[in-house]
Amino acid sequence: MEVITHKCPNCGGALTFDPADQKFHCPYCLSIFTEEEVTEFEAKQKAAQMQDDSTTTTENGTASGEATDTTATDKDTETAAEAMDLYLCPSCGAEIVTDATTAATFCYYCHNPVVLQGRLSGKFLPDKVLPFAVTKEEAVSKFLDWSQKKWFVPKAFFNEDQVEKLTGVYFPYWNVNAQADGGLNGTGTALRVWIAGDIEYTETKQYEVRRAGRFRFSDLVKNALSKNAQQKMVASVQPFQLDQAVAFKDQYLAGFQAEKRDIEYQSMAPDVEKELKGYAENLLKNTVGSFSSFVVTNSHLDITDTQKEYLLLPVWLVTYQADDDNKKTFYYAMNGQTGKVAGILPISYKKLGLVSGGIFAVLLALFLGVAYLL
Repeated sequence: MEVITHKCPNCGGALTFDPADQKFHCPYCLSIFTEEEVTEFEAKQKAAQMQDDSTTTTENGTASGEATDTTATDKDTETAAEAMDLYLCPSCGAEIVTDATTAATFCYYCHNPVVLQGRLSGKFLPDKVLPFAVTKEEAVSKFLDWSQKKWFVPKAFFNEDQVEKLTGVYFPYWNVNAQADGGLNGTGTALRVWIAGDIEYTETKQYEVRRAGRFRFSDLVKNALSKNAQQKMVASVQPFQLDQAVAFKDQYLAGFQAEKRDIEYQSMAPDVEKELKGYAENLLKNTVGSFSSFVVTNSHLDITDTQKEYLLLPVWLVTYQADDDNKKTFYYAMNGQTGKVAGILPISYKKLGLVSGGIFAVLLALFLGVAYLL
């Protein structure tokens, strides 16, 4: 598997994607490049490398045979490395350990961003990526504003060490667009009540109701990562503005972490169809009129066309493990495009006890004061 770091065309430093201007920055020579410029430079580099390899092979047939043996050995080594999820940093040569779904990360030694290209290729090549639009500085500021305004939150939840854990992650999702024909049958009951003299009258009328329609569903976003334990947090920061997604290029991953999917669409297709049927049924029920009650007797939805896209969507994420016996983990998530936040905050029972004790002391003093005056 090829492990790469996108290099600066000027000095060879590691490039990172900056959400502020949607361009690629070199922290060493301070150069700035567009995606087109980086892609063009890397294409020329690849073409030149292929030409050099071709020339070397033509000039030395014996060396070519020896190289074949070496390549076979390298493949065996690479296969073993993949089994252990162990790779070498292209910048410093240090070992990088990942789990099976990590597609982009950082070298723990030189801190350069790396992309594991083989995990985002072939059938795992995303159709589109939605680039980050919220910078880390903005994400930190929003995180502090959100957490510091809450009472009884432990200081450790928003101290400097914790803020540094705020990480930009591209999570994998399936985006589903579908067309369908559907209908429902049901019974509508209309009640009319009136009083004449001392007698109350009730009139009951029942109607057989049929509704049918053609539906177009857009942008049904479904999680495609089984280890996404914080899925509720990530789901709560939706929606994403998917019209701003661009054709996938792994340059956008530079400077962030990324995960590849491990949930195939076929496994979730029955649940998607059930969800679409529920949406369609609700839409049809909203057209039946103002009955006193309406009961669906049967319904159906025939999906005539389904289009799915494999997307990488941006999320700023931070976790916090409570310092107590339960060691419960709390999650904070922010939409990396819109800045919408969601999270579950830990409670400092020490703070809660101090505040409660203070309130009790004040009330006790007031009570004693009143009692003394009486």
